[in-house]
Amino acid sequence: MPRALHHLDLWVDDVATAEGEWGWLLARCGWQREEGVLSWVHPDGTYVFMEHSPDQHGAHDRLRPGINHLATTVETRDELDRMRSESTEHGWHELYADRYPYAGGEAHVALYLESSEGFEVEVVAGG
Repeated sequence: MPRALHHLDLWVDDVATAEGEWGWLLARCGWQREEGVLSWVHPDGTYVFMEHSPDQHGAHDRLRPGINHLATTVETRDELDRMRSESTEHGWHELYADRYPYAGGEAHVALYLESSEGFEVEVVAGG
C-alpha cells in the first residue's frame, strides 16, 4: 500500500533550535535523519523537511487558519511515557499534563507536546 502522505515542509524561525527539538521527537517516533539535509524519513517513506525560508513572514500560530498540529505514533505506552519524561530536556512543553495520557478521550492514549516555536505534536501510542 502506498504511503498516505508524501512529505511535510516545516518552516521554522530558528533552525538550530528546531533541529534539536524535532530531531529528538522524530527519532523517538522511529524516523531516521537523512544524511546531509535537514530531513527525517519514516519507515513508510514519508519525510519531514525543515528550513527557514526567506519567504516567511510572521510567527507560527497554530490557532490561526492552517494546520493546527501534527500527529505521529509510537508502538507502546512505555515509549510514550519515556518521551514524556524526556521531552522537557529536549525543548518541548507538555500540553494537557493534568489529563495525561487521556487528554484526547478515554480510548485515546496520547502525549501532547508544544515546541519552543509553538508547533503542537500529538504522539499516539499503539496507532
